[in-house]
Amino acid sequence: MGEQIKDFTNYLMEVRQASQNTIRAYENDLKKMKSYLRGQGIEDVSKITETNLNSYVLSLEKEGMSPASVSRHIASMKSFMLFLLKKGSINGDPSERIKAPKVIKKSPQILDEDQIVSLLNQPNTKTTKGIRDKAMLELMYATGMKVSEITAIKVSDINLIGSYLTCGDKQERNIPFGSVARKALEAYMDVRNDLISNNENEYLFLNSHGQQLSRQGLWKILKGYAKKVGTFDINPNMIRNSFAAHMIENGADIGVVQKFLGHTDISNTHIYLTNQNKNSREVYMSTHPRA
Repeated sequence: MGEQIKDFTNYLMEVRQASQNTIRAYENDLKKMKSYLRGQGIEDVSKITETNLNSYVLSLEKEGMSPASVSRHIASMKSFMLFLLKKGSINGDPSERIKAPKVIKKSPQILDEDQIVSLLNQPNTKTTKGIRDKAMLELMYATGMKVSEITAIKVSDINLIGSYLTCGDKQERNIPFGSVARKALEAYMDVRNDLISNNENEYLFLNSHGQQLSRQGLWKILKGYAKKVGTFDINPNMIRNSFAAHMIENGADIGVVQKFLGHTDISNTHIYLTNQNKNSREVYMSTHPRA
C-alpha cells in the first residue's frame, strides 16, 4: 500500500498541483490508515472492504478524535480510493457509502478593533526586530493571510508602489493593503538588511539569523505580544478572522472577502456574517422607532 500512497501524493503534486501542506496532510492521514489496515492483516489495496474502513473510522472516534479531524481522515480516504479506482487498482470503491460525522461549525474567534489596535501597537519600532514585527502584524491584519502564507512571502511578491502583494504558489491572488501597512513595510525594508548575516535571502520576513522566519517563530512572536496586551489566547487565525469580520461589518462584499482569503467555497466565508448579523440587530434595536 505504501507504493500506492506514494503514487497518490505524486499525483497530488504533479497533476492537482496541491500545496506541500495539503500533500503532507493527505500522506499522514493515509499512513495512519495503512498502519491500521496492516494490523488487520490487510496489505493489498484490492482486499480492502467497506467493513474494514468502517472499523477504521470507529477506531479514530474511539481515540477521541474530533468530528472535524475524523471528517478530514475520511476525505483523505475517499480521495485515495477514487484515485485507486480510476487507476484500476481496485474494482469498486469501498469508501463510497461511508459518511463523515456532522461537524458543527464554531463561530470564529474575532478581536474587536480596539484589541487589534492594542496588539498592533505593541512592537518597539526603535529596534530592528520591532520594526519587522510591526510590519508583519500590520500585513497580517491588512490582508487576512494565513501564517504559512505570511512566512512564505518573498520580497518580489510585494509591490509597495501599487500597495498590493501576490500570494500563493499554485493559485495566485493579488491582495491590496492600506497606507498603514505600506508605511510599516517601507520602514522594515529600510532595516531588513540588518537581519541578513551572509547571503541575500529572498523571503520578506527573516529571523535573527537572517533565515526565513518559521511558522513556529511567528507564533512565538505573536504569543509574546498577546501576553503584553493581557490576552493569552490570541493566535494568527484570530487576526485573519478579524480581518474578514471587520471588512464585512464595514460593508465589503462577501465575494470580495472570499477572494482575499483564498476560499474556494463561499460557504466558508459565510461564517463571518454571523458577527455582522449581530451588529445589524443591535443597530436596528437602537434606531428603529418601533423596535
